[in-house]
Amino acid sequence: MTALTNRYDFALFFTVKDGNPNGDPDAGNLPRMDPETNNGLVTDVALKRKVRNYVNMLERPGYAIFIKEKEPLNKKIAEACEVKELPTFQNTSGKWETKLAKTRSQEDIRLLQEWLCAQYYDIRAFGAVMSTGPNAGQVRGPIQLGFARSVEPIMPLELTITRVTDVDKEEGEMGRKHIVPFGLYVVHGFINAKLAEKTGFSDEDLDLFWTALRDMFDFDRSAARGEMAAQDLVIFKHDSALGNAQAHRLFERIEVFRKSGEDTVPVGDPRSHNWPPARAFSDYEIRVNDTDLPSGVTLLRPW
Repeated sequence: MTALTNRYDFALFFTVKDGNPNGDPDAGNLPRMDPETNNGLVTDVALKRKVRNYVNMLERPGYAIFIKEKEPLNKKIAEACEVKELPTFQNTSGKWETKLAKTRSQEDIRLLQEWLCAQYYDIRAFGAVMSTGPNAGQVRGPIQLGFARSVEPIMPLELTITRVTDVDKEEGEMGRKHIVPFGLYVVHGFINAKLAEKTGFSDEDLDLFWTALRDMFDFDRSAARGEMAAQDLVIFKHDSALGNAQAHRLFERIEVFRKSGEDTVPVGDPRSHNWPPARAFSDYEIRVNDTDLPSGVTLLRPW
């Protein structure tokens, strides 16, 4: 498979209903928020985890996942060393000789990265830090995501629940559950074709990424996350590897509107302040100005 040759900038819109899309462990697992605006936040790490979990279900050669829960990374790097017949720098007691590993040549690191990129989809897509243990250096991936942010402020609810935590107790205990009644979030993403050349990220890999963005929430269900769903994907495809326009200028063409009955106003318009709160994606409308697009830029809306 040949590496990607086009740059892409994209915006993914998704909704959450009666769930916690990304709890903050430093705040009692409350939904993450911008304290100045009360807009909800979802980290890039949380979204990439969902993509990884989706791709992992394919169980196809060349589409393994490098970063998994409860799976040490050093063993996978050591496997690459064994395949390439390079030292793992592991002593007889099983510990990694860190000082020796740091002396590994750049050519050997290149060979290890080439093999690891071919085996693991998430390294090809997102990159990885592999300078620990046997030391395979660092790979910068072509796909970069920002934080997702709700288009309007959210109002998290803290609900009291009963739960059973001790099998020797007949009665339950009181607990807390945090939810966002409803929120529409948007995350901006960027795909660098020049970095794709280095990792081998291909058009086939990209097609799988778009599919993962569409379906990842359907395979990430839990009582805590409520109902989450991908709603719209706006893609700006560039004719060249370096791109034909600045990403932020392209994102300015995307506008989100609030709807109530027959009335439609831009999000944040004072006229909508007395409207009922949004409780469905149908309360919004996403518009993209596709007139006079910069030369070499194509608008795609695959869903």
